[in-house]
Amino acid sequence: MTVAFMVWGAFSPLINQIGETYNLSATEKSVLAAVPVLLGSVMRVPLGILTEKYGGRKVYTLLLLFLILPLTAAGFVDSYAALLVCAFFLGMAGTSFAVSMTFVSKWTPKEKQGTALGVNALGNAGTAAASLALPTIALAAGLEWVFWSLILPIAAMAVLLWFFTPETPSADTSRTVKGELSVLKYKHTWTLSLFYFVTFGIFVTFSVYLPTLLTDVFGLSAVDAGLRTAGFIILATFIRPFGGYAADKTAPGPILTGVFLAVVAGGAGIAAGGENMILMTAASLLLAAASGIGNGAVFKLVPSIFPAATGTVTGIVGAAGGLGGFFPPILLGVVRDMTGAYAIGFILLAVMSTACLIVNQKAFLKDKKEQNLKEVQV
Repeated sequence: MTVAFMVWGAFSPLINQIGETYNLSATEKSVLAAVPVLLGSVMRVPLGILTEKYGGRKVYTLLLLFLILPLTAAGFVDSYAALLVCAFFLGMAGTSFAVSMTFVSKWTPKEKQGTALGVNALGNAGTAAASLALPTIALAAGLEWVFWSLILPIAAMAVLLWFFTPETPSADTSRTVKGELSVLKYKHTWTLSLFYFVTFGIFVTFSVYLPTLLTDVFGLSAVDAGLRTAGFIILATFIRPFGGYAADKTAPGPILTGVFLAVVAGGAGIAAGGENMILMTAASLLLAAASGIGNGAVFKLVPSIFPAATGTVTGIVGAAGGLGGFFPPILLGVVRDMTGAYAIGFILLAVMSTACLIVNQKAFLKDKKEQNLKEVQV
């Protein structure tokens, strides 16, 4: 998943270099950064279903082999439109989240799933690795070698997955798409999707757009902005297992309350003082910690509530989280072009988090005994 997420995050640390090459506006750069998120989000649903049906080993291996095609093509393109097409198909790398989370959950006892899924999700650090390494490769060897250099590790991971991992024990080829999508009738599917839309949306948005924002507002170089973005990603990624572990040990409702309160504070802080580097840094790190813990807590709930449809719900909730990272970068680019600042975008983040606080109160705090967490048999 780390290697796949390097592919998924390959464009964001290069946006400003690409923008200079093709003379792009803020909106055009934000669209290019967000396009991989779109396919990587929407396709999490079918990939989650396919993993339930055929098993993680087969699906994951084929996914990685597919990525070699757009990686190869991206090194040969010479126009903005062609880059958008390559970025779109490289977005398939983001579906690795749904495949791996389903794969791991099938092998993990229920009482340890929060911790195990949190550890698995450390693969999100691939976006940090992209921010650290890819701008340097681009400067040293050119943009084309950024994409070609990722082919070897992707191919190596495909070989390792196929020959050295066991198949999901509960793979069931009799499952139907209609049956899998029946989970949409349960309110917790939508509740968890809303929560992940916000928490993982923060992670994706900052991963893909923070380099652009830092360069635009503070005049940082691509390498410096990449390093600071990597710091955000590393904190959000490595704190995630603690969110899952805490949710294993106690009720997730109070944890999520703290998460959404922190998001309100962080969003308001950037909106109020986003042009002050110290305040920007503090608020960003607060959002990184909150999103990481929130992501871990939300995905503890998925296999706990939906043990018989973990892959499908993982795909749906994961898609919601990815879409939570698709729209904000575009919105931020449009807001910047229209107003000259980013404040409105972060005010909307605080508003969304306030809505999540209200929903969390009704879904997971109203019943102090957490009776709402009983398993849903699908």
